[in-house]
Amino acid sequence: MAERDLANGIASTELAEGRIVPATLDGQDIVLVRHRGRVCALSGTCTHLKAPLADGIVADGTLRCPFHHARFDLETGEAVGAPAFAPLDRFTVIEEDGQVRIDGPADPVDKPASVDTDTVGPVVIIGAGGAGHACAEMLARHGAGRAVTVIEEEGDAPYDRTFCSKQYLAGKADRDDAALPALEGVDVRSGVAVAGIDREARVVTLRDGARIPYRTLVLATGAAAIRPDFYGADRNDVHVVRGLADADRLIAATADAGSAIVLGSSYIGLEVAASLIARGLEVAVVSGDALPLEKTAGPEVGAMIRDLHESKGVSFHLGRHIVRWDGKAATLDDGTRVEGDLVVAGIGVQPRVELAEAAGLTIADKAAGGGVQVDAMLRTSDPAIHAIGDIASVPDPRLGHPIRVEHWVVAQRMGQWLARHLLGKAEGAYQEVPFFWSGHYDLSLRYVGHVAAPDDRRIDGDVADRDFAVFFAEDGREQAVLTAGRDVLALDKEHRWKRAMPDADGRNSPESDPS
Repeated sequence: MAERDLANGIASTELAEGRIVPATLDGQDIVLVRHRGRVCALSGTCTHLKAPLADGIVADGTLRCPFHHARFDLETGEAVGAPAFAPLDRFTVIEEDGQVRIDGPADPVDKPASVDTDTVGPVVIIGAGGAGHACAEMLARHGAGRAVTVIEEEGDAPYDRTFCSKQYLAGKADRDDAALPALEGVDVRSGVAVAGIDREARVVTLRDGARIPYRTLVLATGAAAIRPDFYGADRNDVHVVRGLADADRLIAATADAGSAIVLGSSYIGLEVAASLIARGLEVAVVSGDALPLEKTAGPEVGAMIRDLHESKGVSFHLGRHIVRWDGKAATLDDGTRVEGDLVVAGIGVQPRVELAEAAGLTIADKAAGGGVQVDAMLRTSDPAIHAIGDIASVPDPRLGHPIRVEHWVVAQRMGQWLARHLLGKAEGAYQEVPFFWSGHYDLSLRYVGHVAAPDDRRIDGDVADRDFAVFFAEDGREQAVLTAGRDVLALDKEHRWKRAMPDADGRNSPESDPS
């Protein structure tokens, strides 16, 4: 639908309940939505990465972004679901005589009243990545910041890790653009590591000797990039990309490089390849897989992704492994030599569970993905300790078994849910449908749900034309979808699948549509 200019108002009849109506006011994009009979007017651009919210959906009282699935409260504009944190601007709406018009900006929404920190804290969060930061930010947003201590050892202020392989590495964003919102009132201990956890005393000991007591301890230690083990892998010109410091080193190395070898054809490996192409390097990808992404997306998408990268200049050596690197060329297992100035390994990550293991917490079986075992309330085997993000092995009510996923938005939403739970503002158990996105040049992929393998799949649309949805099933039931060019479908599936999750007594919501 074309945008309407609000200078002359809009007929009330155009605003059906739950319908998004795009409009402009003095050149600014605005969306209008009738919610519970009242018209809400909000700025029309997502505060995360500027996606047009008119292309999203309305669900459960929220406006949802079509690109990265951020959620905004329709009435207040608050960013209630990551990856967005900043609220949308609100506008005063006047509806009379069958017309709707805007009467300027609305008054700011009152901040939540400060909570009694003695009833919440002290809360100690180990890790300031997606999960740890989101948990601390939500606690601080609701007035509990003084009860929170965040311990992070990287030394950087909290940042969006997805920028490391995408915008920042590609040269499309500055380092500062990756910054996440500051943690107002929170005691952030930066650049220091944890030495150990005394569960009996409920104390965290830092390596600098400091002892920090806790009522609730949150482990958000994330994951570490797996380093390759070929001969020469310990050289300085072999890189991984996990954090900003890794991206800094790689960007500096590209200044004197003309070509690069990427090891691995996973999402992270291919994002790195695309980013290095954007920096003007020649890129070769070496992978033991027969096709990129085949193990998660199936061969049809894998072939399309290979062709897309090849069209941008990437060369592939599939079904191969690096056995030796001498700084000038990589020798593959079939004897092929691939010349390059540096190597970047994108071969996965492993959960950082050392602290949890040392504290005697229950660790999930490696065959099930490993990580720290938690219950539906994200509690570990010690009820005073929670685990969130990449390390958490969480029960999935749709699949009927625990899963551990390494998605940025999943980590953030775990942190936000746990904060609300600690504040007494979350009903029931943690129930979020996993979601991630991946960018390849001008192609964006959205993945909702989770399956262990893509073997049972159904394709709707044309994969080669990059307009498709691949539906994946596990044990005969549809559990995940991968889309390109079908953002509303991805949003709708995420919403419907969450609504269809069994409640505490094992029943599905009668209002939900599990299709």
